[in-house]
Amino acid sequence: MKSDRLLSILLLLQTRGRVRAAELAERLEVSVRTVHRDIEALSAAGIPVYAERGRHGGIALLPGFRTDVTGLTADEARALFVLAGRGTHSALGLDRAFASALRKVMAALPAPHRPAAELTSRRVLVDPERWLAPPRPAVDLEPLHAAVLTDRRLRIRYRHGGREKARAYTVDPYGLVAKAGTWYLVADHRGRGRLFRADRLTDLAVTESPVRRREGMELAQVWAELRREVENRPGGVRITARVRRERLDMVMRIAGAHLAGEPSAPDEAGWTRAEFDYPVLPAVRQLLQFGADVEVLTPPEARAELARAATEIHSLYDGA
Repeated sequence: MKSDRLLSILLLLQTRGRVRAAELAERLEVSVRTVHRDIEALSAAGIPVYAERGRHGGIALLPGFRTDVTGLTADEARALFVLAGRGTHSALGLDRAFASALRKVMAALPAPHRPAAELTSRRVLVDPERWLAPPRPAVDLEPLHAAVLTDRRLRIRYRHGGREKARAYTVDPYGLVAKAGTWYLVADHRGRGRLFRADRLTDLAVTESPVRRREGMELAQVWAELRREVENRPGGVRITARVRRERLDMVMRIAGAHLAGEPSAPDEAGWTRAEFDYPVLPAVRQLLQFGADVEVLTPPEARAELARAATEIHSLYDGA
């Protein structure tokens, strides 16, 4: 609705200051022409909004103008109280602040919306951890969180997987991302996006040099770019396996991250077929934990890898 869009524009301008019309159009999923019409409507309503042309131009409010807007809709109020990723706030040391913010929002809600918002907070819970996930190493995120807010270059020491010795990097941070319970520092190193797992950082220092990010790039864009690189990394192996129907739920909980598409319907003997993507051939050994309830059918090299692993296990325990 136009009224919601006008309110969104007003809140964005209050929060961000000057914003390009193209960015507003992208965020609101409308045309640039519609944005300009909305700006004219705000101006006609007495909001001191203006537009500047040029490379560094955009749409802005006159300095000092603020408005206290609490006109949330019922669905917006409920959305705020879906406590997505409680662990996210804990890791950043923001649990108490988050609870306090929700209390203030609840107090500001229109009275008819409060019961639904409060009920949503008790009936919907989002747990970002995977089933049976191994314990994660403890990491103090507060210094890293504070560091990425400084807009300064960072000096870090980072231990890559499988290496004992940490390497030194000077990076330009975009921010932090929590992915399935694992925190990452997203930063440019020598003008190229990189991911650094927070639990592998062994040292962190904020420099006096201002950050040098790529022009026009934001955290969400760099993360999407890096995620595509990880997911499309060559050299993986796709296997086809059959799984006993009664064990399918357990297999999907434990190995679901590698599942490629939906499993087939069970056949008359109670077997279902599923495909899995693994980054390297030895990783298929994960399926050995399901014993005879999972059989890898193709490719032959994956079957051979599992046969080698089974032989090693037999040799280890034979005669024990």
